[in-house]
Amino acid sequence: MFEADFRIGAAVNPRTIRSQEHLLARHFNSITAENEMKFVSVHPEEETYTFDEADQLVAFARKHGMAVRGHTLVWHNQTSDWLFKDSHDGTVSKAVLLERLRSHTQTVVGRYKNDIYAWDVVNEVIADEGESLLRPSKWLDIAGPDFIAKAFHFAHEADPKALLFYNDYNESNPLKRDKIYTLVKSLLEQGVPIHGIGLQAHWNLFDPSLDDIRAAIEKYASLGLQLQLTELDISVFRFEDKRTDLVKPEPGMLERQAEVYEAVFRLLKEYREVISAVTFWGAADDYTWLDDFPVRDRKNWPFLFDERHQPKPAFDRLAKLAGK
Repeated sequence: MFEADFRIGAAVNPRTIRSQEHLLARHFNSITAENEMKFVSVHPEEETYTFDEADQLVAFARKHGMAVRGHTLVWHNQTSDWLFKDSHDGTVSKAVLLERLRSHTQTVVGRYKNDIYAWDVVNEVIADEGESLLRPSKWLDIAGPDFIAKAFHFAHEADPKALLFYNDYNESNPLKRDKIYTLVKSLLEQGVPIHGIGLQAHWNLFDPSLDDIRAAIEKYASLGLQLQLTELDISVFRFEDKRTDLVKPEPGMLERQAEVYEAVFRLLKEYREVISAVTFWGAADDYTWLDDFPVRDRKNWPFLFDERHQPKPAFDRLAKLAGK
């Protein structure tokens, strides 16, 4: 579906490329590593790289003729502790931290330069609330805001052909939207090689509004960059809904989800000139991070396919929309 509009991707891991192989090969033309390319996964010790699981995903994509998005090079989470420490277990200097980042990027991006067409270079550095632009992190404490531009320069040096993205969540919230815009506009004014903005799109049946999504797309697109939805899922629960009693969707819940998915994709089709890919953060309801977040061990049903990999009402709506 939607091949003429944008790539359709799914986040995968070594388990799901086996358990969901048929589904992935049939309905998706792009994949993203769920965790297997994050810093702690591929570079747990300074002298140790562990590429086995990431290599499995790339091999899967080659086998099925899929594109691959790289995720992610710089993040405040899932980053190895050694990166920020010197030989005496103190805080490393800015110069050493940036050199370690350069070396890591050269190695990781360089390894996959013939397979990965786009990277989430910097992930989630914007503060969610208040007036501060950037969230507190060890990156910011040690290197100041310079680490953001440096990350893009290092990635561009490692693979000049790769598309480089800034990626974040709550991207359609007006406060955070304006902060993301401010950051990316500043990077462009500095001549930083950034090519796109990733809208994570962890949404639910009630939020964000279509008006807020549209406003975000238009504001980001005004920078002249391409946009990608990078981690799409539509939870059946409001974020603040903490109940744990549901063992199956409530009556009407999946129909409501179908309506939301149809409305979202109808909107995305309007902006297909600037939206180049839509990646779901998973493929089917048998595996989703939302089963553990924000409520641990609570089942969620956020995708187009159910636990048995069968199409849900949302898939039927999108198939009809794609055929128009």
